[in-house]
Amino acid sequence: MDSKTLNSQSHQFSIKLWPPSQNTRKVLVERMLKNLTTVSIFTEKYGTLSEEEAKENAEYIEDVAFSTADEHYKKEPDGDGGSAVQLYARECSKLLLDVLKGVLKIKDKKVPSENNIVTQETFFDISKGQRAFIEADEAEMLLKPLTEPGNSYSKICFSNRSFGLEAACVAEPILASLKSQLREVDLSDFVAGRPEEEALQVMNIFAAALEGSVLRSLNLSNNALGEKGVRAFAALLKSQAELEELYLMNDGISEEAAQAVSELIPSTEKLKILHFHNNMTGDEGAVAISEVVKRSPLLEDFRCSSTRIGSEGGVALSEALGTCAHLKKLDLQDNMFDVESGIALSKALSKHSDLREVYLRYLNLEDEGTIAIVNVLKDSAPSLEVLEMAGNEITAKAAPALAACIESKTLLTKLILSENKLKDEGAIQISKALEGLSQLIEVDMNTNLIRRAGARLLAQTVVQKSGFKLLNINGNFISDEGIDEVKDIFKKSPEILGSLDENDPEGEDDDGDDESGEGEGDNDEELESKLKNLEVDQPE
Repeated sequence: MDSKTLNSQSHQFSIKLWPPSQNTRKVLVERMLKNLTTVSIFTEKYGTLSEEEAKENAEYIEDVAFSTADEHYKKEPDGDGGSAVQLYARECSKLLLDVLKGVLKIKDKKVPSENNIVTQETFFDISKGQRAFIEADEAEMLLKPLTEPGNSYSKICFSNRSFGLEAACVAEPILASLKSQLREVDLSDFVAGRPEEEALQVMNIFAAALEGSVLRSLNLSNNALGEKGVRAFAALLKSQAELEELYLMNDGISEEAAQAVSELIPSTEKLKILHFHNNMTGDEGAVAISEVVKRSPLLEDFRCSSTRIGSEGGVALSEALGTCAHLKKLDLQDNMFDVESGIALSKALSKHSDLREVYLRYLNLEDEGTIAIVNVLKDSAPSLEVLEMAGNEITAKAAPALAACIESKTLLTKLILSENKLKDEGAIQISKALEGLSQLIEVDMNTNLIRRAGARLLAQTVVQKSGFKLLNINGNFISDEGIDEVKDIFKKSPEILGSLDENDPEGEDDDGDDESGEGEGDNDEELESKLKNLEVDQPE
């Protein structure tokens, strides 16, 4: 065979390394997914990602690396595409390491551009890994991707890294250059452990850098702000007129700080989410926050839990909530409300037809406040999915109203009535109300002075429901025979019956009645007989 023929055949059978097949690309994504979720020398140092996060990041990394290598191949074709393959591998490795280090975290959100070309919106996140101080040199390294020309970061998260003054000075010009494109900023827990004077200076620097940005979401939680901290963010807060989400949780916000919040946010007309959990606001602070609520007609998700609000503040806040006709989620749990606050809240809830979730745990509502609220919810919230009223001193007296409300909520998925005093009478009425609820997945009635009859009927009611996940009746007064009966009811699905290790078969109720369990079977039978044909009706 002559050389001409050999050269011709070699050219005819040359192997093209680029582009890789779809199967090859898929295998690479799966390999990166494994690298991001399993223990290795890198993940031991930087931590692993959840399966969902890893999948999003792996797919994005591969897509970016392929595009980069493909552009290289088109501009500088090298025959077999070997250099493109090498660039493809290098880019995947580089971006994978950036994700593991927490320098870059990408969520897969595809949005149409002005030219109807699908582009990748990116999320810059340095919160991954252990909580740590960050100084100037590390800030320069971590924030470097934000300085790259043409980047499209619209969301940043600096949480879990404590910025010192020098690090803040590094961040200042970078943030200022990005503020026209930023829409979501998370500065939660970003000055932890710093002396007050330095922390306030850092807050001032960040606020000045971001002043004039048009943010949709701002998170300043976990910063022990107090009034000084709130006012340190004055420049940023005053410039925000488009906010849809504001998070001020665990910030030590007192009455004065709450007043500063109300004063410094000029407009909340577009606000949809306001979370104000775990502060020291008190009644006067609640009055100030109620002014913010009044200025938020589009509010959908309001959380003001564990904020030391008493009766006066509870009434003010409840009245303000009456102006928020679009409310879908309400969380007021763990405050010092009372019956009066509960009645005021019931009047506000009559206007909330879109409510999906209601969390009213530990509010001292008692029977009167509870009845007022559930009577209103019965007719005003047809799409209610979660109802939580634990720890409110609710007795069997309120059970008919509770049962009537529950029975009407065909979309209810979770019912939490733990730590009350409903006893068997209440448990049986509520069990009957649950019968027609096909979406129900969780019922919690632990610590309710429930005995054998109530426990058995609750078990019989929920065990038949497709998709049901948890019945919690721990901490009650169920006899040993009753425990055996309940366990037998769940013998085909024991995983959906919660623990019963705190049940007291010889328990005495707090009225001092001696109910040691003797003859309990007879009492249960008599009670069930009386309630067998019970009809759930709203009381007069």
